[in-house]
Amino acid sequence: MWFIQPRKNYIPEMLWERIDEPELISWQVRVRDYNTLAANLAFFGFVVIEGLFFYYLLFVVRGFEFDFLTKGFFVLFFLLWPVAMSMTHQTSIIVYRLTDKGYEMFSWKPQIDSVKPVMKWTAIISGVAVLVATFFNPYFLLGMVGPAGFGLLALAMGNSQGYQKLARGEDHFSASWEDVEEVALWRKRRLIGLRFTFHLDDGTTQNGYRTLYCRKGEEDKCVDFVREKVSGVPYLEKKMEVFEGGMAL
Repeated sequence: MWFIQPRKNYIPEMLWERIDEPELISWQVRVRDYNTLAANLAFFGFVVIEGLFFYYLLFVVRGFEFDFLTKGFFVLFFLLWPVAMSMTHQTSIIVYRLTDKGYEMFSWKPQIDSVKPVMKWTAIISGVAVLVATFFNPYFLLGMVGPAGFGLLALAMGNSQGYQKLARGEDHFSASWEDVEEVALWRKRRLIGLRFTFHLDDGTTQNGYRTLYCRKGEEDKCVDFVREKVSGVPYLEKKMEVFEGGMAL
């Protein structure tokens, strides 16, 4: 499930760079670590387009009759929602380990392996349903576009190692407390932002927040710990613009 926190303790399994530094606090959390507003709008757009497509098939092409075939299409309409949500509502498991000198994090998306079989079987089942429907009305062949698209997308996901690595979103970051320039807290999303200056390969610099997502009810505890380690930098509470990959502005 997307929003169920992982029961498994991943902290001992991570290959921590700062393993020689005693751990003071650690936690793991499963969150949507990106701009959720844009993702929610994308899902809403999918539902609207899907609704128009099924309306055209059921009311324009076929003429509405509340029979077994119509009931099957209504079921298929709602079964496609979890498939869409597996793309627009992806979550990451993030593991944090804080020490006296700095902190470290690992993150990855665990659901990519479950998305591929769901898309494959959705394409197969819906394809068979549409094929059966063509015996009643040949115009239902238009409905093969959706199942074929899902099947091709599942095939591409299974064969592309580059896509799998990108979709899994594996990330690792380690930093010292002395490099933190500012601490920000966004209470609505239980998000701590640590501002750093990053030196890029082309010689330029970039300034932004690295994100720390807190478990429910623990944001004050975590931010107090961080502020104790970087007591000389500014602190503020604000809304941040969140990006995938543990970054924010």
